[in-house]
Amino acid sequence: MESLEIAIKMEMEGKEFYENASEKSSDNLGKSLFLRLSMEEDSHATKAREIANSLNQGGKPLAIEESFDSGEKLNSIFAKAKGEIEPKREVASNEFDVIQIALDMEEKTQNFYENQSDTAKTEFERRFYTALKREESGHYLALVDYREYLIDPTSWFTKSEHISLDGG
Repeated sequence: MESLEIAIKMEMEGKEFYENASEKSSDNLGKSLFLRLSMEEDSHATKAREIANSLNQGGKPLAIEESFDSGEKLNSIFAKAKGEIEPKREVASNEFDVIQIALDMEEKTQNFYENQSDTAKTEFERRFYTALKREESGHYLALVDYREYLIDPTSWFTKSEHISLDGG
């Protein structure tokens, strides 16, 4: 049960961090991405609370995998950005600092969930923490994608569209 409380705390801290990042971001994609990540962290905390409540009341564990986003909402944010590429853009330097803090936070959270999955006492716990780790991994990759987008939007677009310029 203690691990669920830690998970809830971590997710709520992530939610607050991303809400603040969204408000302060100077980039439209950043605002959208951070807001979406905030919503997903809130969803994770809600699911962990539901599970904790169910277990406290002696109930059966709730369904896990169906409750998590498959990454489609994050992908749609980047799909929209592809139509709004600005090759030359001003990006506040603190945007990169925020991304790095977020990457560190997501990595720490992934490691926690991996550890919880590895030491789980039940199959339900293992599946729950594995699903959360997968979600956090998706967040991490979205942040890496966003950083690459800010550094070089044109190259990011070319890479994300898998365009080959081999001349052949």
